[in-house]
Amino acid sequence: MSKRHHTLALVMIAMFAALTAIGAFIKIPLPVVPFTLQIVFVFLAGCLLGSRNALYSQLIYIGVGLVGLPVFTQGGGIMYVLQPTFGYLIGFSLAAYCIGFIMERIKTPTKKHFIGATIMGLILIYAVAVPYLYVALNFWLDMKSSWSHVFAIGFLSSIVADFCLAITSGLLAERLYKVFQSARNVKISQVERENVI
Repeated sequence: MSKRHHTLALVMIAMFAALTAIGAFIKIPLPVVPFTLQIVFVFLAGCLLGSRNALYSQLIYIGVGLVGLPVFTQGGGIMYVLQPTFGYLIGFSLAAYCIGFIMERIKTPTKKHFIGATIMGLILIYAVAVPYLYVALNFWLDMKSSWSHVFAIGFLSSIVADFCLAITSGLLAERLYKVFQSARNVKISQVERENVI
């Protein structure tokens, strides 16, 4: 990877980490699990950055929060891993990687590819987050909750809105994809010309 391409990648990783943090504060308060716009930036990171860089963006976001900066919906600090919603953050990282992994294997992605990838990412987020929520509430927070209650507050309360955001993010990513690819290709072309000179 060229130095300029590497710098561009670092900028994009940092930008999406920051956007995910901003998304945490655009929220609708709900019992236990607030609804936020973080997921939009997770979807976009996966679609636009590729698997590795998308994963890095989310790991940086989580790392910054765990060292104490209040970038999560309810603050920050290492003890945040005990929060019932921490499973969603783990799911964000895995989803960003999964979406990027899917998109990297499609030479010319179309709407259906972007939307399909974001929906797969959404499924992965909930597959991690809901069991984590159940374990957190029942074991270390001593808030005895049935699976049906956890399913209601951790899945049913937000799945419709998140599904709509997955589709919207996929459509937006399709439009932004060409811009991101063009920026990347311009950097590569500049380096190639410099090497020739």
